[in-house]
Amino acid sequence: MGGDLASRAAKDATSTIPIVFSVGGDPIELGLVASLARPGGNLTGVTVFVAELVPKRLELLSELVPKARVFALLVNPNNPNTERIIRDVQEAARLKGVQLPILKASTESEIDTAFASLVQLQAGALVVHDDPFLINSRLDQLVALAVHHAVPAISGSREMAASGGLISYGASRTALYRQVGIYVGKILKGAAPADLPVQQPTRFELVVNLNTAKALGLIIPPSILARADEVIE
Repeated sequence: MGGDLASRAAKDATSTIPIVFSVGGDPIELGLVASLARPGGNLTGVTVFVAELVPKRLELLSELVPKARVFALLVNPNNPNTERIIRDVQEAARLKGVQLPILKASTESEIDTAFASLVQLQAGALVVHDDPFLINSRLDQLVALAVHHAVPAISGSREMAASGGLISYGASRTALYRQVGIYVGKILKGAAPADLPVQQPTRFELVVNLNTAKALGLIIPPSILARADEVIE
């Protein structure tokens, strides 16, 4: 079961059928489990640490465009983690002494409007929240608009960087989904979700697209290239 809202809906639908989730928020705050170590009900799974990593993406982007004084943040207002993400990234922006206008989009047309406003805001770069609607449903649109507006953009999705975005940093989705599969196998063999601890990511991936950097006229600092898990040329 993928996504915070879908996982909560599944929990509300049944208290007996085993559910293995993959969520971006805190499973305890979402009301999915009693604790990470002992979930205690019919749900267990993995958490992706979406909110915790967004401030780190702002730091990475500031290394790429150090002269930028305005960094926009694109979020889906319907995501339950949005307010926390805004609060955390605003604090990171305050510490860096940069402005952080918030762009909100939950439809295709609102994404278009958000990107159109980047020029008026004089935003030097864009941080995209790893919301399922934005990243999964509208990935091609986001990449096309970032290219069209020549804006350096970062997200937690490797797919965004691989599709033409500039850079991504986030938990390895492959490793997390492998863990989901392992848990499904254990439950099918008789294990109880209540006894399977919620797994947290241990592997994080930094992906840089050099083709996009060249198109934007950016030189990727050696410090970032040295840390990159994958460089797309």
